[in-house]
Amino acid sequence: MQPSIPVSASPEGQKPLLEVRDLKVSFRTEHGPLHAVGGISFSIDTHEIVGVVGESGSGKTVSLMSVMGLINDPNAEITGSILYKGRELVGLSRRQLRAVRGSEIAMIFQDPMTALTPVYTIGWQIEEQVRAHTNLSGRQARKRAIELLGEVGIPNPSVTVDRYPHELSGGMRQRGFIAMALSCNPSLLIADEPTTALDVTVQAQILELLKKLRRDFGSSIVLITHDLGVVAEIADRVMVMYAGRIVERGTTRDIFTQPWHPYTWGLHDSIPPLDGPRPRRLPSIPGSPPSLSNLPPGCAFGPRCRFRFVKCSEQPPLEGEGGHEAACHLSMEERARQHAARSLRQAS
Repeated sequence: MQPSIPVSASPEGQKPLLEVRDLKVSFRTEHGPLHAVGGISFSIDTHEIVGVVGESGSGKTVSLMSVMGLINDPNAEITGSILYKGRELVGLSRRQLRAVRGSEIAMIFQDPMTALTPVYTIGWQIEEQVRAHTNLSGRQARKRAIELLGEVGIPNPSVTVDRYPHELSGGMRQRGFIAMALSCNPSLLIADEPTTALDVTVQAQILELLKKLRRDFGSSIVLITHDLGVVAEIADRVMVMYAGRIVERGTTRDIFTQPWHPYTWGLHDSIPPLDGPRPRRLPSIPGSPPSLSNLPPGCAFGPRCRFRFVKCSEQPPLEGEGGHEAACHLSMEERARQHAARSLRQAS
């Protein structure tokens, strides 16, 4: 699969739509603090699609739920800065955050069956959000709900609008939830595993729909996923997360054609090849992700990395050039050598 090419970015000198600086999220537990997100910084430009990948527990969802202000656990501690259109979101009251959620920033959750309320029709739930953030009447909100269901590809939307979530298939529920997320034309859409548990045909339709959203509505999209194939299909840039930190980021072309971090290499190697001989067993990354309440000193990936050396006992900075950065102590020469060796193995 060919990686996508960035099609848009904010003009030079224009501030990003979303700018996160040194975001840290921790939870108090009986065993001590659990550091879910360990000080990450990133930005999202206008009309941009950014993929966030990594194993379960890497901090992907927690990071973006912090942006939405959806972490209400009394044991949670959130520090850092989250600037949306230049406005600081950290520290806003619940009422102020509710005014931003839905109208400015919307989220598509991983499982629409549990995200949707089962005792209300899909149309009622869309109408409720529309009326909460606009001055439309009930009749106008219903008309808007029907229009949205049609725009996301649901057949016969005037009938579907009165159906309950359990009466719809998984793909239809996901489309309905996307319609709800788009009801107020948000500038930023966060999609958390939107194609999980869907068959490949529906997955392709959902991805095409997300691209259409960017094209028709001008929305920026953050796509949280485990699936590198999905990222290659849709994203302009990619962030790779591990143990609550960003270990590599760059354009989709950078991450797929010249990855710099051993963890990213491991993710690539676990993908079945599209051509050539079929391997008897796919390579896997040895070991398991570390406990977030007891992270190893230095590079968190060090205990699982076959390239580990003495300097890895120190935390590597996220650095690079041309927008391509990695948190790894390996020299550029060694990275290039390992990349060439991997390419040779894959070709043989």
